[in-house]
Order: sequence, then structure tokens, then C-alpha cells
Amino acid sequence: MEQDLIFKALADPSRRKLLDQLNRQDGQSLSELEQYLEMSRFGVMKHLRLLEEAELITTEKVGREKHHYLNPVPIQLVYDRWVRKYAQSVTSQLADLKYQLENNSMNDTVTHRYQIYIQTTQEKLWDALTNGAITPSYYFGTTVQTDWQVGSDYRYVGQNGTLLDGKIIEIDPPNKIVQTFNARWEPEAEAVGESKVTWLIEPEGAACRLTLIHEDLADVPYVEGFLDGWSRIMSSLKTVLETGETFTF
Repeated sequence: MEQDLIFKALADPSRRKLLDQLNRQDGQSLSELEQYLEMSRFGVMKHLRLLEEAELITTEKVGREKHHYLNPVPIQLVYDRWVRKYAQSVTSQLADLKYQLENNSMNDTVTHRYQIYIQTTQEKLWDALTNGAITPSYYFGTTVQTDWQVGSDYRYVGQNGTLLDGKIIEIDPPNKIVQTFNARWEPEAEAVGESKVTWLIEPEGAACRLTLIHEDLADVPYVEGFLDGWSRIMSSLKTVLETGETFTF
């Protein structure tokens, strides 16, 4: 049913146009988005609601306005199910709904938001995020190393060394983790500098809603790749918890 909603949402050209606009500039309000479609404000709201139901966008209330953010994770799930096994050496082109930073904007930083629903308990999802024995199955083969205390260092380590590291800023088991983020996988990644990642776990009936917010990112083209990386991690985490299958990137 989830993927039926995704295909239905993407089938409409007006909804694809809204995604294109969020692709160019994320976090836009209804007033900003309605200028791109020749229809009533109510019509634009209806399209945005369908995109949100398909989880292709997420929203955040800022003052009196609701800001809309592109969510690439459902596209990654479609790729994992329908394309991945036929194109093992190909990077995730279907997850290419991402920021097109053709020119530097007036902002110094950008924010990426991701959201996914996973059929699991809050405790099992928390364990998957914090247990170094589980992280290699979905986090690019890396093991998380930390004592999960405020102020402590953490790092994700794989066969090629440290993928990323940082410090724990806030932790509230099994609900929330806030941490600094320093990419270490190549010099260009390190040059992006320090940013902040927040994980939020909210129970939703028999499932959990997992939200990831990556903020304070330098507004540079290299950051586009972070969007693809996070969508792979979150879709793989969903697969691991729901089916027990492990992906090898």
C-alpha cells in the first residue's frame, strides 16, 4: 500500500512540479509553492497533502506557516524493491530527488529532513540505532563506537577506517539523539565541516516514525551527496528491522 501511494503521487504532473520546486529550494511555504501552479490555493494544498500522505515530503510548522521539505527515503525504497537487484553496480539514480545547488544561496547553511515509518517497536529501533553489533547491517558496513553519554565522542568505523565522528549533544532513550557530525570518508567530505544530526523516534500504533534532521550543513554542492547517503541508510534500516535482510553497499 505504501508504494501504491508513492506511484499515485508521482503520476500527477502538478505534484511532480511541486517536488521539482522543493528539489531546487527546500523548506518552502504554501504561499511560495502556489505561484508555480495555475490553480487555486486549495488545489495546491490538496496536491501537497497527497505528497505528504505518500511521505514524499515532510512538513514543519514555523510560526503561522508550514514549511515543506523533500523526503527521498520512499524513492529509495522503490529502488531497493524494483531496481537494486538488477543494477548492483549502479548508484541510486531513483533517489536523485535532491538539492540542485546551481548557485550559492543567501543562506550559509542548509537543512536536510528525512522521515520513514518502520514496523517495529520503539525499543528495537533504538537498539538498532545504538548497538554496534547491528549498525554494520545498514550503515555502510560500519560499527558505531561510543558509550552514548552526553559529551562523549562517537565514531562509525569500517574496514577503510573512520567514516564519520562527532560528539553526543543530547540523548533521551528511546526517543531522541542529537549529535555533531563530521564526515571523514574523503578530503572533500571533511572540508564541509561540522554539522548537527538529530534522530527522533515516535511510536505510531504498531510502527514507529523515524525522523532524521541534518542541519547546519555548509551550502556547497558536495552536500548533495549526503541526501543519497541518508536515504540509503534509512531504507536499509527499515529492511533490516522488518525482514532481517542485510544490504551490502
